[in-house]
Amino acid sequence: MIFWSASLAGWLAAYLLGSIPTAYLIGRLYQLDIRNHGSGSVGATNALRVLGKGPALGVLMVDVLKGVAAVILVRWLSAWLFESSISLPVVLDEQVWTPWAASLAAAAALLGHSRSIWLGFGGGKSVATGLGVVLALAWPVAIGALAVFAIALAVTRIVSLGSILAALTAMLLVVILEQPLPYQLVVWAGGVYVVVRHRANAKRLLNGTEPRIGQVAGD
Repeated sequence: MIFWSASLAGWLAAYLLGSIPTAYLIGRLYQLDIRNHGSGSVGATNALRVLGKGPALGVLMVDVLKGVAAVILVRWLSAWLFESSISLPVVLDEQVWTPWAASLAAAAALLGHSRSIWLGFGGGKSVATGLGVVLALAWPVAIGALAVFAIALAVTRIVSLGSILAALTAMLLVVILEQPLPYQLVVWAGGVYVVVRHRANAKRLLNGTEPRIGQVAGD
């Protein structure tokens, strides 16, 4: 019972880390609600549009780091529980359990970012936090996805296109690089989630109306 209660507490902590509304909080430092400006999105892209490069970089870094921190926290908690042998289920093996626990933490952080309890269960599109959790789970996958994002952004200057391509790349690489099944499942679920969150952007991309960096419109 203690084991499962501690595990649930870890996943809740991962959700709360993910739910930290970085762009909203930084916007408040400038005495504005970022949800009422630009695209209304609570993410680094809208922070760039509304607040400028410095604040946007801060948003990006914190959003990535909170994803990393969520996974690391639950991994540490899992290791501590097994070392302490606190009410361990008899059939549970640490090598099998830890990847599942970390993957659930990753999913909780992604959900927290896009459905933040502090913003009435609204939020961003989970791209930066998604990068963070994938960095913590399987860094080669994250580096590959980041490279695709950077190339797409350099060529098109369209953040949403880079984000969608990066999500699809991560989904492909996590299988090609033969990552553990829990990592594959959460990266695929997270990738689909990110793409779905960008469905309005996808429509504008198909219509040729999606804005590039520096243009005014919704992201």
